Amino acid sequence: MTVPLFPDIAAFFSEEGPLAQHLPGFRARPGQQAMAHTIAEAIRERRCLIAEAGTGTGKTFAYLVPALTGGGKVIISTGTKTLQDQLFERDLPLVRDALKLPLSVALLKGRSNYLCLHRIAQAQHEDLFPSRRDAQYLKTIISFSRTSERGDRSELANIPDHAGIWPMVTSTRDNCLGSHCAHVDDCFVTRARKEALDADVVVINHHLFFADALLREEGLSELLPACNTVILDEAHQLPDIATVFFGKRIGSMQLMEMARDTEIAVRTGANDLTELLTRIDRLTLAIRQLRLAAGEFPGKVAASQLMSLPAFAEALQTLAKTLDETASDLGSVAERNEDLGAIAARAQALSCDLQQWCDVNDNASDDAIENPESEMPLIRWADLSPHGWQLHTSPLSVAPIFRSFIENSARSWILTSATLSVAGQFGHYQRELGLENAQTARWDSPFDYEHQAVLYVPTGLPLPNSREHTDAVIDVALPVLEASRGRAFLLFTTHRALQHAHQRLQAVFAERGWDWPLLAQGEASRSELLERFRMEKNAVLLGAASFWEGVDVAGDALSLVVIDKLPFAPPDDPLLAARLEHLKKNGGDPFRDWQLPQAAIDLKQGAGRLIRTETDYGVLMITDPRLVEKPYGKRLWRSLPPMRRTRELKEVVAFFEDRNQKVNLTAKNT
Repeated sequence: MTVPLFPDIAAFFSEEGPLAQHLPGFRARPGQQAMAHTIAEAIRERRCLIAEAGTGTGKTFAYLVPALTGGGKVIISTGTKTLQDQLFERDLPLVRDALKLPLSVALLKGRSNYLCLHRIAQAQHEDLFPSRRDAQYLKTIISFSRTSERGDRSELANIPDHAGIWPMVTSTRDNCLGSHCAHVDDCFVTRARKEALDADVVVINHHLFFADALLREEGLSELLPACNTVILDEAHQLPDIATVFFGKRIGSMQLMEMARDTEIAVRTGANDLTELLTRIDRLTLAIRQLRLAAGEFPGKVAASQLMSLPAFAEALQTLAKTLDETASDLGSVAERNEDLGAIAARAQALSCDLQQWCDVNDNASDDAIENPESEMPLIRWADLSPHGWQLHTSPLSVAPIFRSFIENSARSWILTSATLSVAGQFGHYQRELGLENAQTARWDSPFDYEHQAVLYVPTGLPLPNSREHTDAVIDVALPVLEASRGRAFLLFTTHRALQHAHQRLQAVFAERGWDWPLLAQGEASRSELLERFRMEKNAVLLGAASFWEGVDVAGDALSLVVIDKLPFAPPDDPLLAARLEHLKKNGGDPFRDWQLPQAAIDLKQGAGRLIRTETDYGVLMITDPRLVEKPYGKRLWRSLPPMRRTRELKEVVAFFEDRNQKVNLTAKNT
C-alpha cells in the first residue's frame, strides 16, 4: 500500500480506517479529524499554526498523520523526556505502521542524557565520590557502557536521576572535547546525532530545540537536520523556556563542576600543577562566599536588590577576580593536554559572562540593560536556592527573537497544546512569542464535563493572602476527601503552604484513622510519587508547581483535584515586575494584559489533571473566593472546561455517592 501525500484524513480516522485497525478501542472523533485536516493545510502551505486541542481530542495522532504524509523531514519537539520516549517508542511506530510508510525515526536528547566514555574513563581514577553509593553506581555504568547501543542514561532506571554520579559520567557543551576526544569514534552523542541527520523524523525536546536555535544564531554547526516541518507539542511551555535560552546565565553549579573537572585533570595528567589546585580551592571558597553574602533572600531577586548589599557586591567582585585569575592560570597550561585545554576555554567564557553581569554599562545597580538582539532590554536578576545561585540576564520579551526565528525559515510550524487560549482567545500567547500573524484554531474536548465533573468553590473562605488560608483549605477539603475516599491531588502555589498542609493532614489522618497513603512532593522523585499514587488507588498527594502539568492519572485513582489559590505569579519576581512595568509605560494594563491571562492558562493546566478519559469522573475544588467574588473571576472559570458549578458541599457529596453507587452496581453485575 502506497499512501499519497496528505491522504483522505476522514478515511484514516474513521471507524474502519487504518488507525482503528491498529489501535484497540479506537473511536472516531470529529475534533481529531478537523485538527488533522487543519494541520495538513498548514503544512502544505508552509504556514505557522497555533492549535489548541482540549484533553481527549487526540492531538498526537492528529499532527502525526499529516506530518508523516506531508513529505520531507519532520522535527517533533515535546515538553519532557517522558513525552519524547512515549512518542518514539509508542505513538510514532503505531501511526507509521498503520500508514505503511517506510520512514526512519530517530530520538535525540541533550548531551547530558548520554554517557560520555571519556568522562567514565576519568571517573575510574576518581577516589572522591559524592557518596559511597555513587561509587557503586559507577560499576553499573561502566558495565552498561560496554554493551549499550545508545548509551541513554534513562535505560539505567535503577540509578536515580538526582544521583551525584551523573555529572561525572556525562558531558556538557562546555566540557566536551569534540573531535579531540580519544573516544570520538564510539561517542554516543555523535552516534545519536548521525542517526538524527539520516532520519525522516526526529523526536527532540524543547530544551534541545532552543539549544540548536542558539547554536545557529552563533554561527556554529547545527545540532538538528534541516527540515520541512517543525511540530512543537506542549507549546505552552515555549515562552518560559525561550526566556532562559535566549538569555545568559552563570551559576554556582557550573563553576563548581569546572573546578572539579580541573582537579581531576590535574590529578590524572598533570600532578606537578599543585599551584593550580591551590587556585581552585580559592575559587571554590569564593563561590560559596557569594551565596553566604546574599543572606536570606529567597528565590528570584532583582540584581539591584543584591548589589545594594555591600557584602554581596564585595563577594561578587572577589569571585570575578578569582575566576579571572583561574582562567589565566589555566590558559598558561592549556597545551598540556586536551582536558586542560577545554577547561581553560570554559573558564575564560565563564569569566567573561560573570564580568558582564557585574559591570554592564558601568553601573551594576541597573536591572535593565541594552539588548543587542532587539529594542527590548535585558533584565539582570538572580535565582537563589539554599545552597546555590544563578545569575541571569534575560530578555524582557522573547517575541522579537522568536518571531525572527520563525519568519526566517521556509518551513511549516505547528504549535500545539491543550492550554494556549484564554476564554477562546489566543492574543496573550501570540504576543508572548511575536506570532500575531499566525493562524489559530481550537477544538474543545470531546468529554462530557457536564456529567463527568463538578467545579466546587466553597463558601466562607478567607482571602488567600491571609495567614489562616491554608488551614481553612484543609478544613473545607476534609469532608470532600472523605466523600472521595482519598484519590486526590492537592495542588499548592507555594511550598510553604504545601508543607503546612502536609503537617495538618498527617495529624488529621492519625486522629481519624484514615489509612489512605499520604504522599508529599519532596519525599521522593516525581516519577516515584506518581507511580505509587497510581498503584495505591486511594492515595492523597500534595504537590506544587511541577505537579500542575504533565501528570496523567487516568481512572479511579484520581477523583478529586484541590487547588489552593488562583495561580497568579508572585509580583516580586524581578522579570515579571520588569515586564509589567514595561506594559504600564506603553499604555497597557499589567493585570488585564498579562497576569490574568497567564493565570487562566496555568489554572487550565492544573484543572486538566482531573479528567483524562471518557470514563473518568471527579470534582475540581478551587479554594480561592476570588474565582466567584471578583469581577475577573468569570474570565478565569470560563476558560475552564464546562463543568457543573456549585458552592454547596452537599451537592459534591451527592455527586460522589451517586458515582460510587453506579460503580458498585456495575461491579456487582459483572
